[in-house]
Amino acid sequence: MSLKQQILILGAGESGVGAALLAQKLGYDVFVSDSSAIKISFKKELEENHIAFEEGKHSKEQLIFCNLIIKSPGIPNNAPILQQALELGKEIISEIEFASRFTTARTVCVTGSNGKTTTTALIGHILIETGLDVCVCGNIGRSFARELAKSDHDIFVIELSSFQLEHMVKFRANVAVLLNITPDHLERYNNSIEEYARTKFRITQNQTVSDMFVYNADDKIIKKLLPTSYGQAKQYGFSLLSELKEGAYADNENIYLNIDNHTTTMNIEALALQGKHNVYNSMAAAVATHMFDSRKDALKKSFQTFQKIEHRLEFVAKVHGISFYNDSKATNVNSVWYALESMKSPIIWIAGGVDKGNDYNALLPLVKEKVKALICLGTDNTKLMNAFTPHLEIIMETTSMMDAVNAAYRIGNPNDIVLLSPACASFDLFENFEDRGIQYKNAIREL
Repeated sequence: MSLKQQILILGAGESGVGAALLAQKLGYDVFVSDSSAIKISFKKELEENHIAFEEGKHSKEQLIFCNLIIKSPGIPNNAPILQQALELGKEIISEIEFASRFTTARTVCVTGSNGKTTTTALIGHILIETGLDVCVCGNIGRSFARELAKSDHDIFVIELSSFQLEHMVKFRANVAVLLNITPDHLERYNNSIEEYARTKFRITQNQTVSDMFVYNADDKIIKKLLPTSYGQAKQYGFSLLSELKEGAYADNENIYLNIDNHTTTMNIEALALQGKHNVYNSMAAAVATHMFDSRKDALKKSFQTFQKIEHRLEFVAKVHGISFYNDSKATNVNSVWYALESMKSPIIWIAGGVDKGNDYNALLPLVKEKVKALICLGTDNTKLMNAFTPHLEIIMETTSMMDAVNAAYRIGNPNDIVLLSPACASFDLFENFEDRGIQYKNAIREL
């Protein structure tokens, strides 16, 4: 094959392997490089598809001879291999950017610090109920490139993290949804909330006047940056604080969807998803699906039949009157705030892991009101314990999920809630947040 057909893919996780499968299908000469050991399942997939790869290093010769680099989102921008690539004048793009170049499908893209997965899944559910050809992908599970390699669709609903929004060049979201912006991953963005926020706003780049930008009109950071950070798309807000002429708003009883001088009303109690945070997610999804002419009856039915996402405030079981909830996906303080806010009974809170520069002060009012005990789960619980020791009588340290669940169960009483909502990344004790949630559920089954 010619030099123009040689692609180097950095990272052999879901994103990188998905990009490799698509590139191979399109006829490119592909090489996958990962500086760490490749997960067994991904290595097997590369071998079965006869895709060349290396692990534990990035070979400079591969960098020299490639024409295009597809960077996996987990690789930081200051990684030496990327600096070398820039010095050599190599084009670096994301897996999302690469996949988008080979489909004419319309795209609905969702980002934000919290609620991305739930909102993405809900949008997909609504559109599928409407009878459209839809694929839900991205940060929610399978990569955009992998799904496109399998088959094209009329609509892709894509969850995008801030990492995935980097290195996108021509990618265009027909509908861009920005849910909220709270401090997260700031170590990647020079500890700057504004730099992080502007990365989130990249979801609007390349939008035209025929596109939609759906945003949280109550979010102070979004409102501050909105005048200088979005493109040409028509704006639709959603709010719990103000009535909006274009978009959605809610009171204590109903959600009101106002689009093009038409109003649809939905009763909040009838929604499958409850809690203040899910009212925001539901409003965002309702507005985002408007472009696709979702019928009112299908829209309302979809909100009633939607199933919660695994590891996001997922009810697991009730054991001797104690209810166990799995919120392993809550890897920042704001996510935990929503989880604590939604609970109505005394909480035994399991938290901890790899701290991401958390400021726990925002949680103190809810912790004082609702939490009876804190079970710390991590290799270093110092910061978490220092934050809450003055405010809680019961704080315990554990270093395994089984110990954490057993400790919570021992101090629990009927009608208590045991809530795994870590506020931290999982990589000290677990492979990822899914592994953490699965181990939590397995430990509960052993009680």
